[in-house]
Amino acid sequence: MTVETTHETAQDETAEAAHGVKLTDAAAAKVRALLEQEGRDDLRLRISVQPGGCSGLIYQLYFDERLMDGDAVVDFDGVEVIVDKMSVPYLLGATIDFADTIEKQGFTIDNPNATSSCACGDSFS
Repeated sequence: MTVETTHETAQDETAEAAHGVKLTDAAAAKVRALLEQEGRDDLRLRISVQPGGCSGLIYQLYFDERLMDGDAVVDFDGVEVIVDKMSVPYLLGATIDFADTIEKQGFTIDNPNATSSCACGDSFS
């Protein structure tokens, strides 16, 4: 009999329980840098899923100072990520990363729930 162990931290387990979205270290560092540029400490990173785009749903990433009823909030080393209750099922298990290479720059979302996406990568179903 073999026993499998996971190497998740308590923070990872909390994130999974709250909204299931994970933020990579690179993405957290970029968000912290952007928040420092804004000069505000009351903003959080909100990710949501909205109807739209060529595949039916689009991601929205933006800074938000509001907390709404039903929001799930997880702190990633000083960066709070908010997901509204309607978006949680679409984002469960998703990972937000940030790339800064010659080929691409920006935030990316790796979402295991997306069955298809459009060519631009901004829309999914």
